This record gives sequence, structure tokens and C-alpha cells, in this order.
Amino acid sequence: MSDTTTQVEKRGFQAEVKQLLHLMIHSLYSNREIFLRELVSNASDACDKLRFEALDNPSLFESDAELRIRVAFDKASRTITISDNGIGMNRDDVVSHLGTIAKSGTRDFFSKLSGDKQKDANLIGQFGVGFYSAFIVADKVIVMTRRAGDGAEAGVKWECSMAGDEAGEYTVEPYTKALRGTDIVLHLREGEDDLLSGFKLRTIIRKYSDHILQPIVMQKEEWDSEKAEQVLKDEDETVNQANALWARSKNDITEDEYKAFYKHVSHDYEEPLAWSHARVEGRHEYTQLLYVPKHAPFDLWDRNPRHGLKLYVRRVFIMDDAEKLLPHYLRFVRGVVDSADLPLNVSREILQESKDVDTIRGGCTKRVLGMLTDLAESEDPSEKEKYADFWKEFGKVLKEGLGEDYANKEKLASLMRYASTQADTPEESVSLADYVSRMKEGQEKIYYVTADSFNAARNSPHLEVFRKKGIEVLLLSERVDEWAISQLTEFEGKQVVSVAKGDLDLGKLEDEAEKQKVSEQAEEFKPLLERIKTVLGDRVKEVRVTHRLTDSPACLVVDDHEMGMNLARMLKAAGQNVPSSAPILEINPEHPVVARLRSEESRFDDWAAVLFDQALLAEGGTLDDPATFIKRMNQLMLDIAGK
Repeated sequence: MSDTTTQVEKRGFQAEVKQLLHLMIHSLYSNREIFLRELVSNASDACDKLRFEALDNPSLFESDAELRIRVAFDKASRTITISDNGIGMNRDDVVSHLGTIAKSGTRDFFSKLSGDKQKDANLIGQFGVGFYSAFIVADKVIVMTRRAGDGAEAGVKWECSMAGDEAGEYTVEPYTKALRGTDIVLHLREGEDDLLSGFKLRTIIRKYSDHILQPIVMQKEEWDSEKAEQVLKDEDETVNQANALWARSKNDITEDEYKAFYKHVSHDYEEPLAWSHARVEGRHEYTQLLYVPKHAPFDLWDRNPRHGLKLYVRRVFIMDDAEKLLPHYLRFVRGVVDSADLPLNVSREILQESKDVDTIRGGCTKRVLGMLTDLAESEDPSEKEKYADFWKEFGKVLKEGLGEDYANKEKLASLMRYASTQADTPEESVSLADYVSRMKEGQEKIYYVTADSFNAARNSPHLEVFRKKGIEVLLLSERVDEWAISQLTEFEGKQVVSVAKGDLDLGKLEDEAEKQKVSEQAEEFKPLLERIKTVLGDRVKEVRVTHRLTDSPACLVVDDHEMGMNLARMLKAAGQNVPSSAPILEINPEHPVVARLRSEESRFDDWAAVLFDQALLAEGGTLDDPATFIKRMNQLMLDIAGK
């Protein structure tokens, strides 16, 4: 950036901004009124931030502590101006906030855009439109701003035109601004003249921004019978209710008002999936208004940006990303918490140590989980469908809670959804309660298998005996699954176990004749097992016969209390140190390959090694020496062909 403070500096937009501007102009035009909602919402945030910073530095108010937002229009110049006396911006803020999209997931966002206006509009809404929505109705935007506490000469003017050869470029220059805050001037496109009306602008404000805490003022208008038109007066009037929506009685708030407030706090284009509004009284008093979005934001998987609720103390804004008010696995929740107990000078450090915050956090967590439980267990099919939609968007995040939130593990377990062998499809629609209700008579455990992909899980050799006996098994293939399910040891008194761990015990599902047969085979094949163990050496912990296989010759398992092989691979891929442990090789005594192995003399070592490598591949592992495996396979095939 140039060091000069006198000349106009021309800059180009970040490539993603150019693309977003083009898409918004064409995709969001059908709902063009949101430009005013977004700009007023940003102005409100600026006022909130000034009030918060002024708690420690009252001089930032500059002898004007009455925060407000002003909306004006000029028919002659065809402009609409949105002004606020909030925190304002300096030069670095202007370049950072108005020239780039500083969001994780930007590349993924643009990769999903298809050119279909309806679908793209929804995606853009998830991404958040914010300041750039101004270009839906304006082909030229001018921003004049000064940060509170800086001198009048520290103002900045930002200007961008989306018409002609300069489209996609903007200028930044010094600007003398006597009053703190930000003025945004929109030069309307052709055909937007209906917005140059006090009635129209008031209607939009009352529709989308009635709940804004700061007064939104406009010049009064009166009908002039001589001119036969509305004329502006010298006095102002407040257009919105200018009160805290969450502080009002639920009976006085309409569904549309709740939805409008959600769009304000989330900057989402779509309506929320569900919400909960409650006032908590007792030892700690606070009000919570919590929303679950319909779609996941694009920075959901970025653990660096702060995600949280807006925190107020006695209706005074404190911070807009109080992540300590909810556990990390509920980072998608949006809304407001207004505490009557916290101090006005509360900081992030105080939030981390405050017992009051722990109480609020626990209450908010239970409220969100209760809201989700109501959807999941509702008798209303449309509510159940809402939960199915929620799970598709946020299921992987909610699974994190099994390992992060021990106090609510039971509630979370009931909210989990999995694929299973019941339908044999990738759709995660089976609850643990559904599974338990279908358990076979005598079944005492909930069985699951984990793998890198759904197909690998569905076709796992570990499932063979379960399919033969008609026992349902949960198919887990998400990266979070193995870690999350390992935190869940039981559900409704039923032990949750992996089919790939330990010595398989089907309990009452296995008759005495089957158990006797396995015992006899273990004794009969003992010499072969010892011989295979000698060949494989420290690659295996043990070699034993199994009854879990019907079609495959062998499989690998680990002991009950050892880390699953799939989880170990994921941790290694992430650079973690994983304790080395050899798996157990189980062989199917009735498979022709094993029968061949018993009679093999000349190439026994090769057959044993190939048997192990095949089991490793079927389990989802990778070979340490693929070339040798291929060489052995080729030689064995040639030997068989030669005979």
C-alpha cells in the first residue's frame, strides 16, 4: 500500500470478490430488498462495537453517546445514503474489509456454484452477502468513514463503480470527516427509481430491520397538496421499534419477526430451521434466543475463526462471537444471550474462568439439544424431515460432541444417525433406538464396523457371519466416526462393540453346536496356525481360526482395548505418533484357500504372506511392499496354471 496520504490509490478487487459481485447482481436480484437489511445490520454492528469499546475508553463517543442509524434518499442525484455514528474504519480496515473476502471455505464455495440462479442464490446466502449486497441495486458505491477516536483528517473515502471499463476496481483516498462512523452512498442502477421513496424505504426497514436496537431515523415526510407529493421536513422520526426483540414476550413476537432477527444475527439469506426463545430465572438470570440454520456455513470446518453467540449484558452489546457460551461442536448455532449477572467490562479471559458463564453454557447447550430432540422425536413427519435435513448438514459436527461433552452424552447418542446393513445404503438415517428396536431375540450388543468409505464398510469381511445370521450392523465411514463411537460404550444398557475387535462372541445368537465346532477346529488347525505365525513373525500378534467369516479366507482384527486399525491410519496420516501393535490374523478353516495352505509344502511362505496381505487390503490398509505382493501373486498364479 502506498505511503502517500494525498493521492488517490487505485486497487483491484480480490478475484473471488469480482465473481461474487457478478453472481449477486444476477442471482439475488429477485430479493433485492436485502441490500438495505444487510447495510443497516452492518451499521448496527458498528454501533454495538463502539458501545463495547467505549466501556474502557469513553472518549471514543466524542461527546455524542446517542448511537443511531440514518437512512436518506435524494431523487435528484438518484442516491440512497445509509449512515451510522458507530466505530467506523481506518484505511487498513477499509482495504481489508471492502476489498477481500476473508473467509475460510471460499474456494469450496465457488466450486459449488452452477450458474443456476435459484441454487446459486441459496449458496450465496449461506456464504453471507453483507456489504457487497449494495451492488444488487447500485452500479456505484461510495463509502466515507472515520474510526472513532481518530482526528477528522484520518477519514477515508472508498469508491467503486461496476459500470464501464473500471468495473472490478476501486479507489481509496484520504478524506476529511468531522463526524465518526460510516456513510455509504448508493448510486442506483437504471430502473431502481422506486427505491427513491420514503414510503418504500420505511416499508423495507420495518419488514427486515424493525428489531435493530439502535433507532433508524429518516426525515419526516408530509403530503403537500399544492405540489401533490410528499415533501421532506426538517425534523427526524424513528422508523423502527428500536428495542431488543429477545427482551419482549414470546407472545408479542411474530414468526416473521423471529425469522427477520435470525437474518440479522447470522447474515444468512435463508430462514432458520428452528429456534428457541427462553428467559432463565433463578440463581442466574439470562435470556437466550438460539437458532439452528438450514445450511452449514462455509467456514464450519475451520477451527481458527471464532464462532459463537452475540453476548449482551443488560441489553448492552459486549461481543459478537462469544464462543465460550456453547461447546465447539455446536458452533453452527446462531443467536443472542443477554445476561443480567455478568459485569459490563467482561472480557474473553473472564468468560473462560467465570462460573456464571459455565451455567449459561450448560443452559444453552441443553436448550439446543432439546430443540433438536423435539425435531428428531416428533410425530409430525415434517418435523422429522427437518431433522433429517439438519443431520445431512451438521451430523458430522454433532458427532464430535460424543467425545467432547460427557455430561450430555446420552442426549447426543439418541440424536446420532448412521447407515446400516438394514438398508445397505449410504444414507445415515438409523438411530440407535431404531437399531435396538430391531435387535434379534437374544442379541445383547450393538454392532458396528468402521472403514474409509461406505463401500469398504458394507463389503467388509467382518460382516459375513452377521449377514448370514441376519444381524444388523452399523456402517461407519466418516472420518469422525471411529473416534466418536469409541466414546460411546453403551446405549440403553446395550454394549456398543466393533465387529473388528476382540474374539467375536455372539452370545445367545450362537448355539452350542457352533461353539463346539469352533473349538474343535481350533485344535485341528493348531499346527497350521503355528506354522503361519512362524512365517509372518512380528507382522501378527496371533493367528487363530474364526467363525466370523463365511466367504473370505482371512481377516485382521485387534484386541478389545487396542486402537482400531482405521483410526490408527487416520492418526498417522495426520502426523500423530501411534503406538505400534500387530493385528490378529483370523483364518476361515472352511475356505478352499486355507485348505490349499494345509497341503502346501514348496511355496507355503508365499501363500501365508499373500493371505495376510489380502486380509490387510480388505481391511482398508496399505501394503508396506506392494511390488513383492504382486510378484508373489503372479508366481502363485503361474504355478496353479502350470498344474
